[in-house]
Amino acid sequence: MKYQSPPGLFDILPDGETEPWKQSHLWHHVESHLRQIAELFCFREMRTPIIEKTELFTRSSGDMSDIVSKEMYSFKDRGGRDLSLKPEGTAPAVRALLQARAFEKNPYQKVYYFSPMFRYGRPQAGRYRQHHQFGAEVFGVSHPDQDAELIEFAYKAILKIGLKDIGVEVNSIGDSESRSSYRAALCDYLQKFESELSEDSRQRLAVNPLRILDSKDPTDREICKGAPALLEYLNTVSRTHFERVVSSLKALKIPYQISNRLVRGLDYYTHTVFELMQFWGGEQEPLSLCGGGRYDGLVGELGGRDLPAAGFGMGLERCIQALIAQNDTEITRPVPLLTLIPLDEPSLEHALIWASELREQNISVQVDFSQRKLAKAMQQADRTGSRFVAVIGSDECLQHLLKVKEMKSGNETVVKFEELSSWLHRR
Repeated sequence: MKYQSPPGLFDILPDGETEPWKQSHLWHHVESHLRQIAELFCFREMRTPIIEKTELFTRSSGDMSDIVSKEMYSFKDRGGRDLSLKPEGTAPAVRALLQARAFEKNPYQKVYYFSPMFRYGRPQAGRYRQHHQFGAEVFGVSHPDQDAELIEFAYKAILKIGLKDIGVEVNSIGDSESRSSYRAALCDYLQKFESELSEDSRQRLAVNPLRILDSKDPTDREICKGAPALLEYLNTVSRTHFERVVSSLKALKIPYQISNRLVRGLDYYTHTVFELMQFWGGEQEPLSLCGGGRYDGLVGELGGRDLPAAGFGMGLERCIQALIAQNDTEITRPVPLLTLIPLDEPSLEHALIWASELREQNISVQVDFSQRKLAKAMQQADRTGSRFVAVIGSDECLQHLLKVKEMKSGNETVVKFEELSSWLHRR
């Protein structure tokens, strides 16, 4: 029997995959650049389990959200506990900080994470049942400039990994008072079209009509084009907050556009919501890479004191696929700087020791232990991309002199082993 990964899941390998975005050096490139940016913005890494209590997500995301109603991997463990594979990262981050009593020590927290997320949906391009997110969350600050800085963080992170033509869509869903006013106006409008709405949207109409604005159904989207604009129902506090966010984005020279239909798919968002898109131009739909916003009520909802908070999640699969589609960024895979090929058993020990000494001096070394024919060993070194090769026999062991071959040019240089490290570092 041939075993394969379940539908919607995939492996990330050093090479050999038919789809280039599944090569591990591309993931390392993206993740290392995102870490650098996170540290420049003074965020610190956190890690949470992939399994959480199901109630954490039903309470934070809302029972009518697609995540909870359709997409969660939920099960009972042997102790009868209701558990789920985490579908998103914000609620687990809040739970972890509350459990550690971190907010009691310092309500101002800035954290980031890399994590797999799990959602049961139809596998398609850019959507997988296990996907990977880079997320960032900031707690303890309600000022709108914090929203703008968070958007700047996400924007510069995407630029850092090499993506181009990035813009920000931004909106405000206001505070609870503003949403209540808008909800009534939206319901009045949508009830005229109730029979035409999709089944999902008809269910949402009574529970959370704002979600209908986020519907992917073509008929729903056409109906929503005529819906009242959310910004027209913001009270003074919400309008002032949003205007400051927009003016700060201008000051930071971040390209943005206000999108009246932009809402987030989870119940906990308040005030600012945003998405970062890659705009291809023409009739091609922009590609959503990152989304987030403010969620001032979530910490209190999950058992802590009321704390302002904001965050975002970035899809790594989409970012890497977009990077490949751009086809203008060369990301080289790691290769050995030097391969040592011992010719016989006594030479193997020398190769082993010399490789160890060279690695202590920050030289990447590969030893061919196969004792295959020299021509085959050279072919293997070439396949791995090794820049230099040195053959070790009895003379080399006695004299500590190595004939080092540069694979690309074929040039050979005799180098004393004691000087090999500095010689390689100069190349």
